[in-house]
Amino acid sequence: MHDHRQAFSAHLNGYAQAHPDEGEVAARFGEFLRSAPTVFERTHAVGHFTGSAWLVSADGARVLLTHHRKLGRWLQLGGHADGDPDLAGVALREAEEESGLTQLAVEPLPFDLDCHWIPERAGEPGHWHYDVRYVVRAGGSEAFAVSEESLALAWKPVAEIAGDAAADESLRRMAKKWLGRLG
Repeated sequence: MHDHRQAFSAHLNGYAQAHPDEGEVAARFGEFLRSAPTVFERTHAVGHFTGSAWLVSADGARVLLTHHRKLGRWLQLGGHADGDPDLAGVALREAEEESGLTQLAVEPLPFDLDCHWIPERAGEPGHWHYDVRYVVRAGGSEAFAVSEESLALAWKPVAEIAGDAAADESLRRMAKKWLGRLG
């Protein structure tokens, strides 16, 4: 566990260097990481780490999004760490579980960081999600299966997301980052 925390802390420092305009966000994630031993647990009341997948098609032109059942919005795949400090592994596991896709590969370094408030619902108090997003690449069939967590899944063109003012702001940010990476 300690090794994963040290590696994650180093990844956050590297992220801050690679994305100087997001240094404050990376610092906030680092402070949260050091705040308690239970930050990867869903039971950590103030908030917890989650791992998400920017799941791109083999050609890199599309991303698989979920129409999230609880939130009613199109978002990237992902979920709770449930005690696992290997957030890249969490992102990969969630991508596989929520899409039914196999032959996926995850990049080990964070692609995006997003801290967002989850409102109170069904007896669960409001809390923060410290969401660490990783690039996950599809390597085989792109025929997905919708899980019970989703209303629908769809491959969406990254370029369309980047220019869609109605899309979630963090999705637009990731789409622009991805397009910048592709050159």
